[in-house]
Amino acid sequence: MQGELVAATYEDLLRLPADTRGEVLAGELILAPSPCPRHSRTQRALGRFIGGPFDDDDGHGGPGGWWILVEVDIRLSAHDIVRPDLAGWGRDRLGADPWDTLPVDVVPDWVCEVLSPGNAAHDRVTKRRLYARHRVPYYWIVDPHPRTLEALRLEGELWVETGSWGDGDVARVEPFEALALDVGRLFTPR
Repeated sequence: MQGELVAATYEDLLRLPADTRGEVLAGELILAPSPCPRHSRTQRALGRFIGGPFDDDDGHGGPGGWWILVEVDIRLSAHDIVRPDLAGWGRDRLGADPWDTLPVDVVPDWVCEVLSPGNAAHDRVTKRRLYARHRVPYYWIVDPHPRTLEALRLEGELWVETGSWGDGDVARVEPFEALALDVGRLFTPR
C-alpha cells in the first residue's frame, strides 16, 4: 500500500551518517544528540568503578565475571535496537569473543542509562518498559544533575526498586554488590 510506514530495523541504523547516534524503538528510528560533558563524565566513571573491577580486573584482583560495554548496539528484537550508556553480560552468557559483531543479539544481564535533561522521560518510561519486556534482570538509572543512582531488579514482569542512593552514600548495589560503590565518585567534582 502506498504511504504505509515500514518498521525500522538495524539496517536503517547502518544507513545513518557515521556521526549520528540512533536507536530503533517499536520500529521507530529515534535520533539523539551527543551527550554533554557531564553525562559523558558520569558514563566514564561508571565504566571505571563498575567495569574496572568486574571486567578489566578479571583475574587480576577484581571480582570479574562480566563483560561491561559502553554504547554498543543491542538488538532486543527486529524492531527494538538500543544503545544503552552501559550494558553488562555475565561472561558465560555473551561468550569468549564478542568483539567484532554488531549488533549484539544477547539480552544484557544489566543495563545502565545516564539521564540527560532531554532524555529522562524516555529512559524512565519507554526504555524501562522495553527492558522489562525483554527480561533484562537489572536496570540502573543514574542522574548526574541531582547526583542519584536508582537500582531496579526485574521480578516477574515488574521492576522492584532495590535502592536509591546519592552523594555521600557508599552502597553495595545489585548485581555488583561484591563492591562497595562510592556513589558521589560517579559525578563531576563539586
